[in-house]
Amino acid sequence: MNRRHLLVAAFSLLLFSAAFSQSSRVREIAPGVFVWLGDREKRQPANCGWVEFSDHVLVIDANFPWGAREIIPEIKRTTRKPIRFVFNTHYHGDHAYGSELFVKEGATVVCSEDCAAESRTKGQASWDKNTETGEFSLKPYQLAHPNIVFPDKLVFDDGKHRVELIRVGPGHSKGDAVAYLPKQRILFTGDLCVNWKSGNNVADPDADPENWVRALDKMAGWDVGTVVVGHGALGSTATLRGQSAYLADMWRQVRAGKRAGKSADQLAKEIDLSRHGNFAADADRNTISIRAMYAKAGV
Repeated sequence: MNRRHLLVAAFSLLLFSAAFSQSSRVREIAPGVFVWLGDREKRQPANCGWVEFSDHVLVIDANFPWGAREIIPEIKRTTRKPIRFVFNTHYHGDHAYGSELFVKEGATVVCSEDCAAESRTKGQASWDKNTETGEFSLKPYQLAHPNIVFPDKLVFDDGKHRVELIRVGPGHSKGDAVAYLPKQRILFTGDLCVNWKSGNNVADPDADPENWVRALDKMAGWDVGTVVVGHGALGSTATLRGQSAYLADMWRQVRAGKRAGKSADQLAKEIDLSRHGNFAADADRNTISIRAMYAKAGV
């Protein structure tokens, strides 16, 4: 093999390696059902999913724009069907701000009625405050608000796949909804449940810790085999129960402490959540959540 052929071979190998590295973030968890795992270091933290129907694709959670830029080519590697819908589990930027890129592919943005209202108020306000430059700036994009909304439930069903979009909020946010595939026993939870070394953030102004726990306990009773969490590795109903136990324990200790006359500062130092393992591993996140719960808790 001459030098030119060696260079071509080496270049081809590099391209293959890069493509394989990117594709390794994609998993087909059931026939026609895919997950793209988020990457915290790349500031693409949220997991994304898609379902291939007979004549279109439904995407679950749009990610940030720079995440969507990588997700869309991955979808096109798995199917030639057009992307027609993108369902956002809630309005937070890491799950919804990439919607415009899917709209440019021909998709319609879908979410619960409450999520749509949050997108136009809190979501837009947060977008407008963006001061990032370079790769993580929102200036090259626009916030695409949902234009198909549902109060409680919306179903996509072509006989082969059935996806039930179900509002379960308020919890992590007011408009939380999930995507449930009963035939494949798969549940996409958005940020109602996470599976990394951070138990979650309850700081949204409309977060509701009590109903959040009720929603998790309810979903843990559904027929579910695989839980696609908002962030982190794939889980199971045990993950739902672990998230519930962590939040319920924190809420109980915050309310008891506030009734005893303790301050948020005291409770942030005193509350022990260590028995919840990875859910309680991020001390700074625990402190943020304890303070947020303190502001919500009655005396």
